[in-house]
Amino acid sequence: MLRLTNNLFKQSLIPSYGFASSQKVHKVTFLPGDGIGPEISEAVMDIFAAAKVPVEYEFHNFSLTNVQPGGDLISTEALDSIRRNKVALKGPFTTPIGKGYRSVNVTLRKKLNLFANVRPAKSLPGIKSLYQDVDVVTLRENTEGEYSGLEHMVVPGVCENLKIISRQACENIATYAFEYAVNNNRKKVTVCHKAGVQKLGDGLFINVCKQVSQKFPQIEYAEEQVDTMCMRLARNPQDVDVMVMPNLYGDIVSDLCSGLVGGLGLTPSGNIGKDVAVYEAVHGSAPDIAGKNLANPTALLLSGLMMLNRIGLTAQEDNIRQALFRVFEEGKYTTRDVGGQGNMTDFVKAVKGNLK
Repeated sequence: MLRLTNNLFKQSLIPSYGFASSQKVHKVTFLPGDGIGPEISEAVMDIFAAAKVPVEYEFHNFSLTNVQPGGDLISTEALDSIRRNKVALKGPFTTPIGKGYRSVNVTLRKKLNLFANVRPAKSLPGIKSLYQDVDVVTLRENTEGEYSGLEHMVVPGVCENLKIISRQACENIATYAFEYAVNNNRKKVTVCHKAGVQKLGDGLFINVCKQVSQKFPQIEYAEEQVDTMCMRLARNPQDVDVMVMPNLYGDIVSDLCSGLVGGLGLTPSGNIGKDVAVYEAVHGSAPDIAGKNLANPTALLLSGLMMLNRIGLTAQEDNIRQALFRVFEEGKYTTRDVGGQGNMTDFVKAVKGNLK
């Protein structure tokens, strides 16, 4: 098995092993990240190999070397690799704050037009939390809103930050939301907004969503102010199904939903475009525990399972998911962040041991 380190990766193609030679092999771009990223990336690859997942990995990573403030931390070669392979798996990476570097995530979303962020939050067996039977999905417009990066100082002490919402971006995320609901047997899509204050921008968003909803009469449609939705999630998250919303609201609400089921370490994420998709762990890079065999690879593993579903490897996806659930149900080898006493090696070994 490849042993990952925190050093930069040279472009390389690393095969999985153990699958039948007659199977189609899918090439996947892998961005391990930093901090605990290389460790949890290796853990996911180890589990995939044990489950005989027919994939090959093309590695790229990020670099502060020879990048000027304001520049991109992800190379053209890495972007080309994702475009070529159509799917990528990404570990956590921390963009230096206040140093003038563009966020890796923002760069990926804009350069690859990854207009939809998908964040399922589902209660896991054996995980203690305030709520049980939570199964909500946050769909977030991923390219515009307050995260457009258009801001400037008007005069010293006064900053203007522009919120951009376009009809095309609204149509993209609204159409994806209803198609997602249909394809995943969901019953209801709720549009979250703040149109009472943002009358034009959020007003455009809900109007487009309402128009798109008419093409999907089998899906119940609703609208909710985002603050009211947060209150509903805190009281009765079991009553919420699929939510779709502009960028900033989605960033906040999706983290709230992760908290309902145990935290960011237990929830997957996918960034979806017309032709490509990047799946990632959205938790931090946790440099304080890097190299200590304490990290929980669940979020990256679940994101990887979303990727397997996209490329049609549903049998392997289900096998790994059920093995993971059995480990959580038993509780003996779970990591400390979810109340267990195991380390990452124990956890990975247990998941592999429960594979069929």
